[in-house]
Amino acid sequence: MKTNYLIKHFLGSFLFFVIIFISAGRINYWQGLIYLSIGLIMFLLNYTVLQIDTELLKERSKPGEGTKKWDKIILGLSFLVTISMYIIAGVDSGRYHWSTEFHWSVCLLGIILTASGQLLFLIAQKQNRFFSSTVRIQTDREHIVCDTGLYKIVRHPAYLGSIIQSLGFPLLFGSLWSIIPICILIVLFIIRTNLEDRMLKNELKGYLEYSDKTRFKIIPYVW
Repeated sequence: MKTNYLIKHFLGSFLFFVIIFISAGRINYWQGLIYLSIGLIMFLLNYTVLQIDTELLKERSKPGEGTKKWDKIILGLSFLVTISMYIIAGVDSGRYHWSTEFHWSVCLLGIILTASGQLLFLIAQKQNRFFSSTVRIQTDREHIVCDTGLYKIVRHPAYLGSIIQSLGFPLLFGSLWSIIPICILIVLFIIRTNLEDRMLKNELKGYLEYSDKTRFKIIPYVW
């Protein structure tokens, strides 16, 4: 199971990286190489120090029954938007240079946001043994509330990580045009957070009490 998931994960990530370099039309695309390096580092962390247990690996590889229909729609849209984000960034900053050149400090900020957002996602995944790839109540796994680690601060730290890395993407690549799909992606994250949070309050025992204790969904002291 671990080997199959690792291969599937690697091939999925490889596809996205290929799209970036094809869109840029060249291999010596330094923004793409930096993004690839970050991805490889996070891939290694995901299977070493931040490795998840076998049961969660099985769940993430093939979630059980009960995935919400609205989540399937959001995941499908997110996939398409993410592909468009990579294509636009590659074509813009790698091939035709539609956007004005960013100062190196802006690109550095993009690198920091991208890496820290991805790392935050992996830590949230590690700390929650019910971190499924789809939204569902895992009754087959005796689903309970996770209220430790990052989940003491916000109820959905992985979405915070996803938003942070999304904000870093156009800065790293120096592509103003990629902000358009990124805005759509962030809206999808917010919609998914709201729907998931509402579902958990209604269907997961103890979550309503947890939400009273941990008040913020994504951003501490804000929302």
